[in-house]
Amino acid sequence: MNTEQPGTYTPDFRGPQAPGSNEEPTVVLPNGPYASYSAADFPAPAGVPPLSPTPAPATGFQRPKRRVGAFIGGAALAAILGAGAGIGSYAYLVDHNPSSVSVTSAAAPSPTLDGTVSAAAAKIEPSLVTIAVQASNGSGIGSGMVLDKDGHILTNNHVVAGAGNGSTITVTFHDGTTAAAKVIGPSELNDLAVIKVDGVKNLNPVTFANSTDLQVGQTVVAAGAPLGLSESVTSGIVSNTARPVRSGTNNDAVYLAVQTDAAINPGNSGGPLVNLNGDVVGVNSAIAGTSSGPDGGQSGNIGIGFAIPSEVATRVASELITTGKTSNAQLGVRLTGSDSELPTSTGVPLGEVVSGGPAEKAGLRAGDVVTQVNGFHTTTTDGLIAATRFYAPGTSVTVTYIRDGGAPQTVDVTLGTA
Repeated sequence: MNTEQPGTYTPDFRGPQAPGSNEEPTVVLPNGPYASYSAADFPAPAGVPPLSPTPAPATGFQRPKRRVGAFIGGAALAAILGAGAGIGSYAYLVDHNPSSVSVTSAAAPSPTLDGTVSAAAAKIEPSLVTIAVQASNGSGIGSGMVLDKDGHILTNNHVVAGAGNGSTITVTFHDGTTAAAKVIGPSELNDLAVIKVDGVKNLNPVTFANSTDLQVGQTVVAAGAPLGLSESVTSGIVSNTARPVRSGTNNDAVYLAVQTDAAINPGNSGGPLVNLNGDVVGVNSAIAGTSSGPDGGQSGNIGIGFAIPSEVATRVASELITTGKTSNAQLGVRLTGSDSELPTSTGVPLGEVVSGGPAEKAGLRAGDVVTQVNGFHTTTTDGLIAATRFYAPGTSVTVTYIRDGGAPQTVDVTLGTA
């Protein structure tokens, strides 16, 4: 059984079990339209304008967030920020080739804070699916959501990462029908994947809302198949709107997560986190654990769950559907430190600025201390990585930094492609 270390982030996925095993499940750690797709394939709620064919850059974060404690085990780092590698040493990294696809999340109204949980659940349940993976080394259960009527389904990469040759992926829909699925494209560095079923009619695509519209304390609903219990919903509040989190099959995915106290457990992975309009604001992906369970396995939900923000999810899903792969933004710097470091009151020092990269072109130098990206306070290396990867390559962001202990300065940086 895997033993979780205190304070670690782990995917909320019911991991593969050896056939016939009586053990409890372990957590596996490990510009324009969408090609032939249009706004009709990703419909917006009633009264909401459809996707614009020329998306505007995502807006910045307006409220500084404070990261609490050190959650990840330490590892030396020396990685190009956003250049296809996470911090630390990992066994496998996906090759993310550049893509020219331009994407944005669907337009959405301001959150409806006086709605009901039951209405939100009724809206999302027809779009919710349960994903069963049968591999040679066992089986696993996860969740997903219908993206379009062509059968594309969004889930976490760690849900389907073990589905190699000879494996089967079975999707169960709201009405009880099942269908075989195949992986269209994985994105390990975002812990997202798109799978596809063929020949299924009457599909109900989800609608998306911007996670940047969320407010701390706002009610949200998580849906999925916790512990294999399909079509389960839980509710809670938004605890933080942009928490830097590291998770994924090999701990390579780094993102600004929506943190919630809605109960999320193994099996919820890949399922939607929705507002009270029933619009998806995040993809449930990880939970925080403080101790191991009595059998040495994961302790389960403790009221700290994380979801990949909808802006990242829609961008990555669109690229995977059209090209089968995705790209990430990069600042073009090298960092030196530990991914278990405590937050600082200053920021993240740049160990090296890559020659010819976006940061150098904007005038940043080695030794500069980056304190904010578009208003988000970067107090850890993961925070700086996550704030960069939130945006699509080519986006112009405002970087606040301190040079030689002087006063804060700002510079606009056009993010490159990893």
